[in-house]
Amino acid sequence: MEKITVLLLRGGKEEPPLQILAALRDAATIIVGDSPGALRAAAPDAEVIFNWSGGLPLFREVFLMCPRLRWVHSRSAGLERSLFPELVASEVPLTNGSGVFSSSLGEFTLAAILYFAKDFRRMIRNQMAGAWSQFDVAMISGKSAGIVGYGDIGRAIAARCRPMQMKIFALKRHVPPGGKTDALVDEYFSSEQLRQMLPLCDYVAVAAPLTPETRGMIGVAEFAAMKENAVIINVGRGPVIDESAMIAALSEGKIRGAALDVFDHEPLPAGHPFYKMENVLLSPHCADHTDEWLNDAMNFFVAQFERFRRGEPLLNVVNKKLGY
Repeated sequence: MEKITVLLLRGGKEEPPLQILAALRDAATIIVGDSPGALRAAAPDAEVIFNWSGGLPLFREVFLMCPRLRWVHSRSAGLERSLFPELVASEVPLTNGSGVFSSSLGEFTLAAILYFAKDFRRMIRNQMAGAWSQFDVAMISGKSAGIVGYGDIGRAIAARCRPMQMKIFALKRHVPPGGKTDALVDEYFSSEQLRQMLPLCDYVAVAAPLTPETRGMIGVAEFAAMKENAVIINVGRGPVIDESAMIAALSEGKIRGAALDVFDHEPLPAGHPFYKMENVLLSPHCADHTDEWLNDAMNFFVAQFERFRRGEPLLNVVNKKLGY
């Protein structure tokens, strides 16, 4: 059987665990490169591109060099480094890593909820000061979590909050029709009902993908609609929240706090207000960086490749026009 040529695009600091790809040695010829020049010779025969960590310019240039492409895969669940006009217009299917990292992001969200409810920052501050100073903490049982973007990550959040006896409100672009309910969700809201959902929420978990429709969807008016003791948690994409509006809401006490794993600009620039804000829990976009996260991402691709090779339906096929 003729081997399938796969181009693996790399860039940045996360080295791909190439040893896992040994499972494909009988079925695939895998060329690894971080520049168009390194992949140019193999491009005419390439049927698959795996964008491990390459930037959008590299991905686009290599894509345009490959006339025989039948499938492209992105390691990331987010698609900012994967969508460009030529790919969107093509018939080549795009899949992503949706679901691979959801469990860890669900755990981070629950941890952030408990961090604010139990005021862990105050505990640590008192401990470091050698102060025995008792204070009241809050229960999360009976509180409500609103999930903005109820996809795979959103469901992972709900699956962890529901056993804590929290109420779950889920915002989706398309609300399931009557009868098709999720046992984890108390009530669904459509995208147009965001401002109706927010006043009901003690915690707002943002897990929406970044698309033209979601960019800046939580801004001044949305923060004004939230409870004063609400906490916002972002594990989706930074620009889904209007950063300046969030800084103002946090600074002026319009909401209680924020737990953030994603930002408008990464790394977060030195001197950014978030670094010194007492009511912000800051994670440098590593809430899903478990000890196995890179291996998990590669193992998912290997399983996807086997489906591709056997002609079976691929998982996580992206609607390229919608951007998720």
